[in-house]
Amino acid sequence: MSTHSPVTAPADSAAPAPVSAPAPSVHVHSVHVPSVHVRAVITWLAIFPLVAIGLTILGPLTESWHPALRALVLTLVVVPTAVYLAVPKLLAGYGSLKRRQARKAAAKA
Repeated sequence: MSTHSPVTAPADSAAPAPVSAPAPSVHVHSVHVPSVHVRAVITWLAIFPLVAIGLTILGPLTESWHPALRALVLTLVVVPTAVYLAVPKLLAGYGSLKRRQARKAAAKA
């Protein structure tokens, strides 16, 4: 069992003061985050057509496959397509719609 004593600087040595960089100026934009319900609907709007199209295309090709293998192949295509393409496009469209609505409401006020 070893004991270590803490290392301390001698009293007469001056420790350098910590250097802190100036805080960067940050422009905060009001970002509207959709509710979990809106995100669920947007995700469904992305997933449903992709699954329907995928089943239509893969159905005849994978008729004899085990259902788990068909689901695996389908999700290997649908999930990345939805996550990287469809959902971001739908969220951008939703954001654009909300901004347009906010501008119209501000113009009326």
